[in-house]
Amino acid sequence: MNEIKPKESIAYFSMEIGLESKMPTYSGGLGMLAGDTIRSAADMGIPLVAVTLLHRKGYFTQHLDAAGWQQEEPVEWRPEEFLVELPERVDVIVEERSVQLRSWRYLVNGVGGSKVPVIFLDANLPGNSDYDKSLTDYLYGGDGRYRLCQEAILGIGGARMLNALGFKELQRYHMNEGHASLLTLELLNDRATKASRKAITHDDLDPVRRMCVFTTHTPVPAGHDQFPMGLVAQVLGRREIYDMKEVFCCEGVLNMTFLAANLSHYINGVAKRHGEISRHMISRYVIDAITNGVHAGTWTSQPFRELFDRYISDWHQDNFSLRSALGIPRVDIWEAHTRCKERLIGHVNRKYAAQMDAGVLTLGFAWRAATYKRGDLLFSDLERLKRISSRSGKIQAICAGKAHPADQGGKEIIQHVFQIAQALHKEIKVTYLEDYDMFLAQMLTAGVDVWLNTPQPPLEASGTSGMKAALNGVPSLSVLDGWWVEGCIEGVTGWAIGKPWQLGNEEGHDRSQDAASLYDKLENAVIPLYYNNRDQFAEVMRHCIALNGSFFNTHRMLQQYIQKAYFI
Repeated sequence: MNEIKPKESIAYFSMEIGLESKMPTYSGGLGMLAGDTIRSAADMGIPLVAVTLLHRKGYFTQHLDAAGWQQEEPVEWRPEEFLVELPERVDVIVEERSVQLRSWRYLVNGVGGSKVPVIFLDANLPGNSDYDKSLTDYLYGGDGRYRLCQEAILGIGGARMLNALGFKELQRYHMNEGHASLLTLELLNDRATKASRKAITHDDLDPVRRMCVFTTHTPVPAGHDQFPMGLVAQVLGRREIYDMKEVFCCEGVLNMTFLAANLSHYINGVAKRHGEISRHMISRYVIDAITNGVHAGTWTSQPFRELFDRYISDWHQDNFSLRSALGIPRVDIWEAHTRCKERLIGHVNRKYAAQMDAGVLTLGFAWRAATYKRGDLLFSDLERLKRISSRSGKIQAICAGKAHPADQGGKEIIQHVFQIAQALHKEIKVTYLEDYDMFLAQMLTAGVDVWLNTPQPPLEASGTSGMKAALNGVPSLSVLDGWWVEGCIEGVTGWAIGKPWQLGNEEGHDRSQDAASLYDKLENAVIPLYYNNRDQFAEVMRHCIALNGSFFNTHRMLQQYIQKAYFI
């Protein structure tokens, strides 16, 4: 593979990977995590190769019409401007047709000079039908047939492409969510072929299981792909799936989560609480937990990069050293934050004529606009919100996020927030940013004063936006779910909304109670501290970096994967 020799021992498969803002190969948190994982692998010199799909049409470009309704358009980008096409070709049988695949390579460069190749699979080749050419076009697009074809290309085609590229001695295959779990079928087939057998048997299961690692990312049912057996027969036509239903199927369907779990020696959730929930959901498996992180070098803003370079010179290589941020003068923390905030407010005012004030306490909230995220919780009681802003101290809010094109409920929440912003504009400035991407995420998580997150427990598996904010000294005001259960020290790294959720005790997290808690914290803790004790607010910011920034990063996360999953 040219200058990258096929020495990589870990293959990392993900349906989406976020590498650059102008490369629309991601939709949200899963893709951002994948990109951050790869960047940290390069920094740490971990021998890894990543596999994903090209997504020529991206996820989508989001626009909000005059009524606040989300409109979607395909993304136009030119892969050859970012990637290098590789000459190798493989094919995958889909619906009894041979679909030819090529690959493109992107190199992620680490701070110490190591490189991690990312392989993008592409079906847009002259020999394929128009439908087959489109199979690597849309991220999370199309119907069940399209999705199963895509997952066959990612899992089976990805394993074959790695072999064609010379990666023949891979020790581990890491499935980042269940989308790639058909790679286990290809690994089983390889075992049978090496044993001079035409069909896989139960003897092949344990050797493949020892090679595979599976990370599950959500307790939300929509995140666990399932395909009816009739469609499986049509698309894959593999008799083994029927002959070994106990391996491939659950409750009469091909369940990609259960397939990945059945054929992995290590399974993990993405936060301690999520591990607990996952063990409850799929109780027959041993499920560990490795809490997610973010890539510090990517998500630390320029003002804070300069600050860390001045006071913590080795923070790029040793993210744990960010704990030394407790020694950075509070005035320097505040000055760096002010620069970030002025950049954000300037951008929002120029693009949206928002008339926001950099001196006003600014709340930030960005999410995948699904109903369980409760993106409109802040606006549950508008009269109380207006009283808080007028009596305790002015607030303003900046929101962002995309709803899946088929998610009517998510679109309705976006429209609701958009309309509330218009109704509140005289009392409280609220702006909804269109087409949230890496560029906006970097600006927003660094530039607001407080990061807000309001999911319905226990559905937030991890969440990583608050981790990005913490690297920039921005405290969270969040529901105690996902990573925030571990990261929240009340009044030290931020503030909790509501009570901790416990398995078997679901009371206490209805919408009205969480909204009341949110308003109480704003009125009695956050706003007074921001306006009346700026020095102590900066102390909270300093602890965000030192306690949360130093731990909730992908360097630490990958060290745990090495110890628990990769090299054991």
